[in-house]
Amino acid sequence: MGAAIAAIVVCGREARAFERQHHLGLSGGLSLLKAENASLAPGGGGAIHYTYGLSDSLNLLAEGGTSVLGISPNVHSGPGSQGASDSRTLFVSSAAIGLGYSFDVLQWVPYVGVLAGGYLVYGPATDGAVGAAGAQAALGVDYQISRSFAVGLALRQHFMLTKITTFPSYTTAFLRAEYIWGW
Repeated sequence: MGAAIAAIVVCGREARAFERQHHLGLSGGLSLLKAENASLAPGGGGAIHYTYGLSDSLNLLAEGGTSVLGISPNVHSGPGSQGASDSRTLFVSSAAIGLGYSFDVLQWVPYVGVLAGGYLVYGPATDGAVGAAGAQAALGVDYQISRSFAVGLALRQHFMLTKITTFPSYTTAFLRAEYIWGW
């Protein structure tokens, strides 16, 4: 085990995370929503993200995305929702900004972060759009293919704080690709 770690440290390439470095990327993948009085609703989604290196390990994060989910027809989240459609489609859009901390480990760059923002839940399965203030816990890892391009996995646990009883759990797991400049 010790020999493997030593080989990685000696032979691995540097990740090259720098302050004032910009990252712009797209992501897509799996989304899961737990709604009040409904089973877990699976779906898919996508997002766009921007990261700016405040230092070599502290980053400003900005993200926006939308997921399309299949939900049981008995879930109605709007006021007076007795006559809501029987459609099984629900959209969740979000926009958030926050801070992340990157651990530079060779070409692999794991990170954690916290973001705050807003959510909009809408679609035929509701009687109207439902807005919520919220937060995100971010966890991910990027692999730098080159100095200008990276791919990775972004996991987000979303908390719709002002609608936490209606939507107690929303999770996204997205594969992502990004262009990097400013090194």
